[in-house]
Amino acid sequence: QVQMVESGGGLVQPGGSLQLSCTASGRTPSAYNIGWFRQAPGKEREFVTAISWSSDATVYADSVKGRFTISRDNARSTVYLQMNSLNPEDPVVYYCAAARVPYGPIDSGPTAYSYWGQGTQVTVSE
Repeated sequence: QVQMVESGGGLVQPGGSLQLSCTASGRTPSAYNIGWFRQAPGKEREFVTAISWSSDATVYADSVKGRFTISRDNARSTVYLQMNSLNPEDPVVYYCAAARVPYGPIDSGPTAYSYWGQGTQVTVSE
């Protein structure tokens, strides 16, 4: 089992930046690929970005390429999501998740992830 806790959400103005953190605990968190997803009210959860357990691979949704950056610090069991140039279309709740299996290939599909956090809310508004 791996437990995930997100933090860092809040209110930011359009064009602003925010950094989210995802802290993992439990069974060898450093062995798992970590993904970030987001969900707006009434919409399906969508993939944002993911990073491999070794940090040698990352993948981004087209909508965030060039604006968001994922990184991880395995010594702190923490994955970061740096979000720049936020706009009102960037949805509301961001979730991090750990992959179903350790040391697996990086994946953007939500079914590849089993351990989800409770989410952190991001609001982009004047």
